[in-house]
Amino acid sequence: MTTNAASPEQQTPGGDGTVGQTDQTAQAAQAGQAGQTGRTDQTAPPADGIFSGPFLWVTIGALSLIFLGAFESLAVTTIMPVVSAELDGASLYALAFAGPLAVSVIGMVASGTWSDRSGPVAPLIASIVLFIIGLLLAGTATTMWMLVLGRLVQSLGSGAMTVALYVLVAKIYPPTLHTRIFAGFAAAWVVPSLVGPFVAGVVAQRISWHWVFLGVVGLVVIAGAMMLPAFRMLRAQAGDAPEPTGSRWDLVRLGWALLAAVAVLVINISNQFSGWTAWAVPVVGAVVAILALRPLVPRGTLTSRRGLPSVILLRGLASAAFFGAEVYLPYLMTREHGIDPEVAGLALTGGAVAWAGGSWLQGKMDTRLSNATAVQIGSSLLLVAVSLALVTALAGLSLAVLIGAWVISGAGMGLMYPRLSVMTLAYSDPGTEGFNSSAMSISDALGGALALAATGIMFTAVDRVAVSLPVGEVLQGGLAFAGCFAITVVAAIAAVVLARRVAVRPVRGAASVDTGSVAVAV
Repeated sequence: MTTNAASPEQQTPGGDGTVGQTDQTAQAAQAGQAGQTGRTDQTAPPADGIFSGPFLWVTIGALSLIFLGAFESLAVTTIMPVVSAELDGASLYALAFAGPLAVSVIGMVASGTWSDRSGPVAPLIASIVLFIIGLLLAGTATTMWMLVLGRLVQSLGSGAMTVALYVLVAKIYPPTLHTRIFAGFAAAWVVPSLVGPFVAGVVAQRISWHWVFLGVVGLVVIAGAMMLPAFRMLRAQAGDAPEPTGSRWDLVRLGWALLAAVAVLVINISNQFSGWTAWAVPVVGAVVAILALRPLVPRGTLTSRRGLPSVILLRGLASAAFFGAEVYLPYLMTREHGIDPEVAGLALTGGAVAWAGGSWLQGKMDTRLSNATAVQIGSSLLLVAVSLALVTALAGLSLAVLIGAWVISGAGMGLMYPRLSVMTLAYSDPGTEGFNSSAMSISDALGGALALAATGIMFTAVDRVAVSLPVGEVLQGGLAFAGCFAITVVAAIAAVVLARRVAVRPVRGAASVDTGSVAVAV
């Protein structure tokens, strides 16, 4: 289940103008508070349902934009082996995934600040335009560099678009409808995760991979046009509400996000260098990315302080282990086993189904499964999954093992991710929810981006020398993939260890926060 930074059903605009990862209940609560700002009884349409007259086209348009953004995010994983082979872009394979993850953070921060200053209309329009430009660039790409550029622009737009949509929902939908619209957003993400990889594989195999991008452009335009009633509602609210004072652009935070994204991009292109610079550049880039991350997360995150800092760090490690491995599954299946892209996409679909199942299960178990226990079980399942992927690559095991492993990984993520969101809110003091949920989103995106940067370097380096090693043919072909999976195993081990630090030791006579009964399916 691949994501550019974060899946939309987990994102909500933070109070500091950024976006964060929260559960749907918190999203509804935060949006409900924001939605009452600048709103009057005279301009509020009747709250009959999200598909009632005033909201019909707005709801369809917003759900369509979320759906199309999710589809593109997930479809690329399936078709990238085909694209890489056609454009001779193996050295940029990881960059096509890590770069968009990093750039999406910039879009989130910028869109949140822009929305706080002048409302969501302008950032939403700008983000849709960027998304379309990115699709056109990627869909008409004749070189791998052009495709990567398209992916970067597309992700900048999609990251900003999700934030703007949440702000828009907060402003035009009454609080009584927030739970329903956020549930719709969740469904708009889940459905593409089930069918997107397979559909993308069929399109790439039967028509052309170009149409995975180009075929979406017209749909995005139509979905954007459906948002026009929302713009009229916002103008009506602005006419009745006091003139907003607006907030300042958070240039410092935006600057750190930009620096972190640039550092990740530099790491990813380090394989274009030779000699000592090929190793010095990624090391320097990693240091800069970590230093840029420090002001964007709570104190103690990088030193794994017990409680909230460990929760935020664990989110990044889980993202690194899962997404760092997932993008290489279709590549391994198509290159080493000759599997068609649509069949390879089914492996990702299995993981997505298990993710949804794990989320449902942890929600049903509620108080019977504490947050800390759910996180520990989830991280352990993730470790088992990426370890099986490593063994499969080394020993040339049946693809059934690899597919089964990814079902296990999805179940682990489904158990773990919602509870990390819940714990973030539980540990947040009043007024810090926005910053902390934003920090989780940033950790999620940069964790995956840094892992993909590392696996990209590993894959290129090992693949160049594997053919000359005195080992069997199976091992020669799988060695580069094994190197990538080994990196994700390290991240998963760190996640398992860190999972023991998410619970704060209670003061004598007090209950621990981690055993809260709130559970949510995400």
